[in-house]
Amino acid sequence: MTFFGDHLKKYSTAMNKYDIKNSMTLPNSVLERLKNNEIIARKFHEIEISILTILNFHDFIEELLSEISLKFAVPFTWVSIIEESSIAGYLHNIQNSRLLKTSTAFLSKQEFIDITGNRLKPLLANQDLERFKILIPEASEYKIGSIAIAPITLDGEIVGSFNQADENSIRFKPGIDTSLLEQLALKVSLCLSNVTAHEQLKFLAFHDPLTGLLNRGVMERILDREFQRSKRYHIDLTILFLDLDDFKSINDNFGHDNGDRALCHMANCLNYLKRDSDIVARFAGDEFVVILPSTNKRQAQNYIERVKHKLLNEPIKTNQSQFTIKVSHGLSSVFDKGMDTSAILLKAADKELYLAKKNKKKP
Repeated sequence: MTFFGDHLKKYSTAMNKYDIKNSMTLPNSVLERLKNNEIIARKFHEIEISILTILNFHDFIEELLSEISLKFAVPFTWVSIIEESSIAGYLHNIQNSRLLKTSTAFLSKQEFIDITGNRLKPLLANQDLERFKILIPEASEYKIGSIAIAPITLDGEIVGSFNQADENSIRFKPGIDTSLLEQLALKVSLCLSNVTAHEQLKFLAFHDPLTGLLNRGVMERILDREFQRSKRYHIDLTILFLDLDDFKSINDNFGHDNGDRALCHMANCLNYLKRDSDIVARFAGDEFVVILPSTNKRQAQNYIERVKHKLLNEPIKTNQSQFTIKVSHGLSSVFDKGMDTSAILLKAADKELYLAKKNKKKP
């Protein structure tokens, strides 16, 4: 029996306690209320079934919002997500999603607390609605007369809310019973936990868990694809292979935690300065690879110089001091002599990196 199935059963049991004679003596308003509650519970059960087996964020949000809108004739439904929550990153990774733009809003934890008071119970309002504007997606055109905000949690922590609104100011008037809405929020939170666990496993299959960059296996497959495309259409392709200078000394002098911070800072700098078409990956240890399609060596050199400049001007601060990340790099182009495979192209960049580090050690 499902959560809402149990709820529905309770209503059915309650109804069966009355025989025909006694039920005829009940006021019509009570019978009507019991009947309405039973209908609502059945609709919640249907929503639960529709989202229970969904294992990706895009489909989960789309199905949840469309089902609520359809079954309860709610004109405006959307979700608000706390930026610092563990699921915000996954949602930001939904590329070119109209759903994300029109049905998802992101705000800081403090902004969310200022509005909801960090409460778990649903919040209803039909006055002073301007204060809820930050909860609403920027691309939406909602005309709101009343609003219902139901917080959703993940592993006991509030990560945002799913929201309903209507032009009618009475629809979500403060003071009405929110117990069923609260139970729906609980079930949504449980289903969200399943989706998050699946998305995390999927993410780890393709990404480095520390930096969030693509891992070596994925990078090599992308490189082979880009290599074939470059050869076929005779367009530039340059590989950048780089690592951190004296990374061992960072770990020895500042601790492994700061060593991890250095790797993440390196990854962030590479990502910040790349183009949308460029691919950044963690190769192994302190080694990184950047695939630069439609890029010659001169342009690639400009890119790595900007990265080095950014690293120089953004030292990593520790409790007692700070240190600056320095890197060495090697470049190889698909138009270099003997570049017959993507593996050879990658190895050539690695060799150039080795020579660069060797030259730095010369007196």
